[in-house]
Amino acid sequence: MSDDPYKILGVARDASQDDIRKAYRKLAKELHPDLHPDDKAAETRFKQVSGAYGLLKDSEKRARFDRGEIDAGGAERQEHQYYRHHAEADPGGRYSGHPGFSSQEDLADFLAGAFSQQGGGRRSMRMKGQDAGYALEVEFLDAVNGATRRLTLPQGGDLDVRIPPGIQDGATLRLKGKGGAGMGGGPAGDALITITVKPHALFRREGNDIVLDLPITLDEAVLGGKVATPTATGTGKVALTIPKGSSSGDVLRLKGKGVKPAKGTAGDQRVVLQITLPETVDAELEAFLESWREVHAYDPRAGMGKPS
Repeated sequence: MSDDPYKILGVARDASQDDIRKAYRKLAKELHPDLHPDDKAAETRFKQVSGAYGLLKDSEKRARFDRGEIDAGGAERQEHQYYRHHAEADPGGRYSGHPGFSSQEDLADFLAGAFSQQGGGRRSMRMKGQDAGYALEVEFLDAVNGATRRLTLPQGGDLDVRIPPGIQDGATLRLKGKGGAGMGGGPAGDALITITVKPHALFRREGNDIVLDLPITLDEAVLGGKVATPTATGTGKVALTIPKGSSSGDVLRLKGKGVKPAKGTAGDQRVVLQITLPETVDAELEAFLESWREVHAYDPRAGMGKPS
């Protein structure tokens, strides 16, 4: 076993203090000597985990270790006194004052969660089941509006997952009691489901706003009019008024047609106009624009200045 405290706890060198604490508590619960009587390997591993956490939970000691000023036992020299202290302690006090528990009461609380009393005073292990992680890919509109989708589990069986409206790509849903079975009457673990939102052919999400690039014809841009416009929420399409003289890049808003979060105000749908010419410019249109340009020519790039 490595004497590197980061490797002992199974965390990266840039791990947060919270990640270090979680890693320690998980290992301490798994390796506690009361769960492994007469198992010297587990006892040794428990001591190593406790020592590693004792060093890394102290920000000053952790910094000194990272700089190479002290060893993994916290000593200036390679003495590993911390581990010897545990090994040589009297049986009644060997596991007292473990790092991560500020008092004997904290330790008692920890052990209370791992054990329960059954008939006749016999002590039995009672532990929560393991959490189970899954991945679920959902359609863009399901993420916006909410839905219920069925997840097929690798070990067999199905799990109905309610997708809340407005869920973000990469979010994790926790389904209580849908993980691994508990031990000794302990509660089942949870199912942790990471959501991946598929991209949509028309819509994209920016915060709680939905953005749509809307193609319009040249005559709709010049003359204005009403255009049937897809929406990500509601009935699917609305009649959007295009103002006369619109240009590509102009943005129109459909208030409240964006994502509706569980808390807060609904976003808007932003419609970005894109003038689209016909696939073939016929002679009539070409002749008209040539004659129009002779009289009404203008420079839309006049304000851009000269290139440097």
